[in-house]
Amino acid sequence: MRYIPTTPAQQEEMLRAIGASSIEALLARIPTRARLTGSLRLPPAMAEADLIRHMQGLADQNSSLDEYVSFLGGGAYDHHVPSAINHLLLRGEFLTAYTPYQPEASQGTLRSIYEYQTMVCELTGMEVANASIYDGGSALAEAALMAHAVTDRPEILVSRGVHSFSRRVTTTYCQGAGLRITEVPWSNGVTDLSALEKGVSEKTAGVLLQYPNFFGCLEELEEAAEIAHRHGALLVASVDPIALGLLRPPGEAGADIVVGEGQALGTHVSFGGPYLGLFAARKELLRRMPGRLCGVTVDRDGRRGFVLTLQTREQHIRREKATSNICTNVALVALAATIYMSLMGKEGLRKVAELSTAKAHYAAEVLSQVDGARLRFSSPFFKEFVLQLPKSPERVTRRLLRERILAGLPLGRFDRALKDSLLVAVTEKRSRAEIDAYAHALKNALA
Repeated sequence: MRYIPTTPAQQEEMLRAIGASSIEALLARIPTRARLTGSLRLPPAMAEADLIRHMQGLADQNSSLDEYVSFLGGGAYDHHVPSAINHLLLRGEFLTAYTPYQPEASQGTLRSIYEYQTMVCELTGMEVANASIYDGGSALAEAALMAHAVTDRPEILVSRGVHSFSRRVTTTYCQGAGLRITEVPWSNGVTDLSALEKGVSEKTAGVLLQYPNFFGCLEELEEAAEIAHRHGALLVASVDPIALGLLRPPGEAGADIVVGEGQALGTHVSFGGPYLGLFAARKELLRRMPGRLCGVTVDRDGRRGFVLTLQTREQHIRREKATSNICTNVALVALAATIYMSLMGKEGLRKVAELSTAKAHYAAEVLSQVDGARLRFSSPFFKEFVLQLPKSPERVTRRLLRERILAGLPLGRFDRALKDSLLVAVTEKRSRAEIDAYAHALKNALA
């Protein structure tokens, strides 16, 4: 239990223990201008009913996707979330459960993790999956460190078709390990394979691609895998799991490690989190995987049971032997993904992917017919595409916001070469009427 000194005697005891003569001496290094000099200007206490009204008023200042039509993407998508998911997640035994260190008391949680791992393996075409990681960005960064641990090489190649947030997280993770990050340019919305061929060498630990990539375009995973493997490097694919209901699993295309953002599997956009990091790999890389794995066994009476079979975090083993120090999982969000995949099944997931693809291509067709607008790339895409505009995308999105349309993600903040472009995402939730209304509003905004 954390020790919090609350009385003068306890404060004096703490100060003696740490060798400080007073609270003022303890805080001496904090600049005076950064300290609170007066009292906090807090409002008077409220009755419960008044407080509820006050908090509701604050909450009402926010808007939600129930009030707007969303064409936003870039890693967070407005897919349908079956109501059964929350009904199950909010059960006390799941909502309040912590790490299942004691298998005899945690069979339900362990079973759900085992089923989650199994489904992730089936979805990605890989052989082993862990019990999840924070989010897609940290999963990609962990994959880069794992590629280094497996190959003992000092360089990571990452495509500029990977989300810039994930690239920045990967760079931050790799600084501590002293890894050099080299970015591979894109051409026509996909990784330039000729540049990748020139960039990869005997010093390359891993090649990192996104599939579909940040622009929604489909990468040539098989060719990238062949280039990486020819030089002894691993191929890491960061995936949209919904796309895998329709596309060839990356494991079949030669990927060695598959990661991804699992938010689309039954989790609301929720203002950006909490989300879910998927992580799967080939079986021979098992010992280098970060996090924890749940396995199935039998007890002394021969009854089937579930246990944590691999725990490679530094809180479980010696720090120098740990595969990662910051890979806590998000079991509740992983459970939501498990319920979602169970409810949808293979055919349901495929249907979601097909609807998203068909509606995205219809939207691309009608939006590119608006005067001045055109598709930025001609490469095949899944549910997102880049729309080039004759006016500032930031101004256009603000204009459409008045009509309760979230028009997409302006790309100038991610790449100055795309400052005239908008990333548009279309999920199975969008209707033909909503897409047509978007096209009409865009026409007026560009007129």
